[in-house]
Amino acid sequence: MYDLLLTADMMVPDPDGMADLLTEKLGIYQHKNWRQAFDNHPYIAHFLRVHKSLAMSPTRVEPQWHLDKPNPGDPFFHDHLEALMDYQGRHRPMVTHAVVLTMTTENMGVLIDKLHRNKQPFRLAQRTKEMPFDRLWVGMTPESIAYQPSVDGGLCIEIIPTEPPRFPPEIFTDPPQPKDFNEGEMVRVTRRGFLVRDLDYTLQCCAENMDLHTDGPVREFSQEGYKLGRFSFRAKTSATLDVIEPIQWDSKAGLYLHNWGAGLYYIRISVVNLEAKAEMLREKGVAFEWIESSEAVEGRSLIRIDPAELEGQMFEFEEHIE
Repeated sequence: MYDLLLTADMMVPDPDGMADLLTEKLGIYQHKNWRQAFDNHPYIAHFLRVHKSLAMSPTRVEPQWHLDKPNPGDPFFHDHLEALMDYQGRHRPMVTHAVVLTMTTENMGVLIDKLHRNKQPFRLAQRTKEMPFDRLWVGMTPESIAYQPSVDGGLCIEIIPTEPPRFPPEIFTDPPQPKDFNEGEMVRVTRRGFLVRDLDYTLQCCAENMDLHTDGPVREFSQEGYKLGRFSFRAKTSATLDVIEPIQWDSKAGLYLHNWGAGLYYIRISVVNLEAKAEMLREKGVAFEWIESSEAVEGRSLIRIDPAELEGQMFEFEEHIE
């Protein structure tokens, strides 16, 4: 039913500066045509790519911010984001404007009908000339804009139709695999982590209210100190959405939860030759941790970028596996 995770997003006060930082330090691609800013919808969003091919890597990295200007396209959006920031905590380094999923227009209509029949709170932005399609947020209504986690278990989900972004059709059938790649070259965003306090509750809400189901049973990672439910999508090269509950308070995930609260966690990117990527980071002077064997990537090596390098955003690199 769900086609892909559209972006690994971050709400940051200076999205242009963050885009430059991600390009400079990690080598993520940006382009003027991938920067979205409308007068009628006063926000700035960069849809950055870890690989230039959307067929190779459809999930993009999105620094985003809303400008304090009149918003005739969606007058509720400013209050909507303010309420989301209140819910997530204003001191949290990683704050989402929405976990954006896509589905076909037909399936989206089926889901909205279910939410409507079951009297679940949701909001639809009006269609405009810039965005002539429905955008669905769950857990809030126009008359009560404060986010309620009762629908999606705290994941702050937004849904848009798959058709408007015009993805290459091969992402659903036979996406390309990396060939003749340079050593250390990025392939795709593979995982987006999201911390919750009660994984069972979140997964139950998603399954019952939104027909959103994990692709297998909950897995426990004792070395990492958390348990994980993973949402995969119809697009074969989409990033997964990894929903994580710490089971040890003093694990890395546990400390992050108790320092900053539930919400966004890692953005994980696959590369061709992880050691080559590590050398590229060293040459740029980017601080990172090399983990020789990580349970999170089935015992393979993992790079964790020091969040201080990226204003608190958490990025990881893993070896690309076909």
